[in-house]
Amino acid sequence: MIHLYYWPTPNGWKVSIALEELGLPYEVKPLNIGRGEQFTPEFTAMSPNQRMPAIVDDAPADGGAPLSQFESGAILVYLAEKAGRLLPADLRGRQAVMQWLMWQMSAVGPMLGQHGHFRLYAQDKIPYAIERYERETRRLYGVLDAQLGQGDYVCGDYSIADIAIFPWIITHKAQGLTLDDWPNVKRWFAAVRARPAVQRGTALGKEWRKAAMDDEARRHLFGAAAGGAANPGQTSPEAAT
Repeated sequence: MIHLYYWPTPNGWKVSIALEELGLPYEVKPLNIGRGEQFTPEFTAMSPNQRMPAIVDDAPADGGAPLSQFESGAILVYLAEKAGRLLPADLRGRQAVMQWLMWQMSAVGPMLGQHGHFRLYAQDKIPYAIERYERETRRLYGVLDAQLGQGDYVCGDYSIADIAIFPWIITHKAQGLTLDDWPNVKRWFAAVRARPAVQRGTALGKEWRKAAMDDEARRHLFGAAAGGAANPGQTSPEAAT
């Protein structure tokens, strides 16, 4: 059994989608990031960066003690290897998927997270920040559109690269974007969204997102973190995972 420490955000959706696609049995452990549950000593022991998602696998392949994993990209690789699916075994196919997974982790998540923060969540609207991150967001959409012009999915066959990127594209309307500007992304987005496992994964905990963005949530997500220290990297519910 895999125990999933989760809240319904793009990075949380990556793992819930993967678990549904791979058919691995799992139990959800809700982790309310708006109430600071990511800062508890118990969760910090699993995820030293104090971000969700995280998993604990009761039955790792080596037959040893339960194994915890943090960082959504690392979790996707772990789950794909455990199930033997969604990550090619051949050198070139595997490296293609790994490159695009790292692209999502290093560029799409951080940049779209910052754009979402300054556009939607920041109490002080700073035109320079909004414009800067919107330009970079649009550039990244263009990179993805060009790649998807070469095939149905990011790396030819459906893989954890698609699972990593898709949840961040879900936020396009909230970020003031239209997929009409990127026809290959629009076609791919519709195809991925139609997958039953993707629908189940993104529906997980949907009702929890109705929680208000009150002062406590802002403090945990944007302000002082554990120990009272400011955490400038914690930018929005989407990026704070």
